[in-house]
Amino acid sequence: MTNSDVRFNQLIAALKEHDFRLTPQRVELVRLIAVSEGHPSASQLYAKIKRQFPTMSHATVYKTLTLLKDINQVYEIDLRDDSHYDGNRPEPHPHLICIKCNKIMDGEVSLDQESLLKLEQASGFKILRPQISLYGLCPDCKEES
Repeated sequence: MTNSDVRFNQLIAALKEHDFRLTPQRVELVRLIAVSEGHPSASQLYAKIKRQFPTMSHATVYKTLTLLKDINQVYEIDLRDDSHYDGNRPEPHPHLICIKCNKIMDGEVSLDQESLLKLEQASGFKILRPQISLYGLCPDCKEES
């Protein structure tokens, strides 16, 4: 079984656990998320799924992404023009975002749970979705500068 098969099964199980309907469109969107490399935008996912389901709306894509985000199965990375989604690494990790080309890369460090707990205790804030976005220049854009 490939990693994308495992991730697909995890996403489907999470939707079932929360009693969300598994329409063919939703199942296909989950498959696309599971096999995606990188961080596709909602528009990119919509364009791919529209080929198979021509009557599907943008709203269905956004609603499903919101459901998956609400149950901590995808991270939303909010960029100026469109949100992008990370559905392959549901554990908290930083994202490196290029301010020139909008490329998104995963930071290969995990967020320290002890530091998050200290932050919660010091602030009184309950952290539900720890997410860190770091902005800079990707290797390609850095070379061009």
